[in-house]
Amino acid sequence: MELFRNPNIDWIGRKWLFIAVSFLLSFAGIVSLIAKGGPRYGIDFRGGTLIRVKFREAPSLDQLRAALQSQGLRESTLQQFGNEADHEILVGLDMAVDQDTNLDAGRQAILNAMRQQYGGEDKPNWNEMGASSIAGELSQDASVTGAGLTPEQVQEISARMISFRDSPPHNGMLASFDDLRQVEGVTPQITQALAAHYALPPYAVRNVEIVGPKVGAALRRQALNATLLGLASMLLYIAFRFEWIYGVAAVLATFHDVIIAVGFLSIVDMEITLTVIAALLTLVGYSVNDTIVVFDRIRENVKLMRRESMTDIANRSINQTLSRTVLTSGLTFLTVLVLFLFGGEVLRGFAFTLVVGIIVGTYSSISVASTVVVSWQEYMARHRRGGAEKIAVERGKSKRSKVGAGANA
Repeated sequence: MELFRNPNIDWIGRKWLFIAVSFLLSFAGIVSLIAKGGPRYGIDFRGGTLIRVKFREAPSLDQLRAALQSQGLRESTLQQFGNEADHEILVGLDMAVDQDTNLDAGRQAILNAMRQQYGGEDKPNWNEMGASSIAGELSQDASVTGAGLTPEQVQEISARMISFRDSPPHNGMLASFDDLRQVEGVTPQITQALAAHYALPPYAVRNVEIVGPKVGAALRRQALNATLLGLASMLLYIAFRFEWIYGVAAVLATFHDVIIAVGFLSIVDMEITLTVIAALLTLVGYSVNDTIVVFDRIRENVKLMRRESMTDIANRSINQTLSRTVLTSGLTFLTVLVLFLFGGEVLRGFAFTLVVGIIVGTYSSISVASTVVVSWQEYMARHRRGGAEKIAVERGKSKRSKVGAGANA
């Protein structure tokens, strides 16, 4: 499929515009990183405890922060997760290096603060339980087993109760066990047994992540090493496959893409997590693949257009691959854009990185990588011409000196 018929755009002639755009984007990201003291790492890299809590109603962050401080958690952070209507809060707590031996202390302190502020007694929170756990508890209750229910029936009823709890309008937060009487098979004996064994506080812990600071530091090093190793491997491959200047140009363009992507993450205040690192490595591969397509066409045209300048060859090559570039990048961009808009909070950082990366990666394959190759080749051509002219001048001087010496003789 061909979107553009014989495009004739002078890409290399606009190199100073491209350089200015790249400089401004990179500068903005670097300034943001410096102003914020570096990248904002997620729990995977900085180490600590992160608990996602869902509330029945919108919580007061001031009250929750005061409850956390009463437990000595003055460095804890609160952040809304997902849509505001979901009433979900991320409670984060960084760990000191010497806390590696007691990783569960932070989680326990956060849960104690939640119980102090919102209650919950010492019973398990029913809104956090699964069907198997509930069925196992009910199967041991004499009032339930005395009603003649088999373990299989108890399991089915438990599954229906969980489905009822997790469906609208409850959305995972049940306020009273009496509401379960709407569920098929739920008897008064079952609701009484549930009330005896479980509590229904106005919150429920949805997810807990605990990473030791030493593990987080190791993950940071490994992520950096993986990115640098990927760039070095591509430099060697492209230098072997084409010429060394092509490899340098591709790595510069890819490094340019990564810098801008990380800068945008800092500007919008997104955390760098393991999924974001996966997106950056995906961006490295995607950007280099697009660059190689252009480089391969340049190499073919160098053989076919020997009398043309390198600028004309590069422009022709970029224009010839323009339809392919727009189609491939456009479809990929639409995919990650949908993922960003509808993929949920967990994938938001991953998708955002790729949304920015695909735009910048496609741009850099044309404006950065090709410009570096053309500029170097033109510099070498001028150097060779200058050397040839110098040799010719020296030879002319030598001939004139010989002629003059013969005439004097």
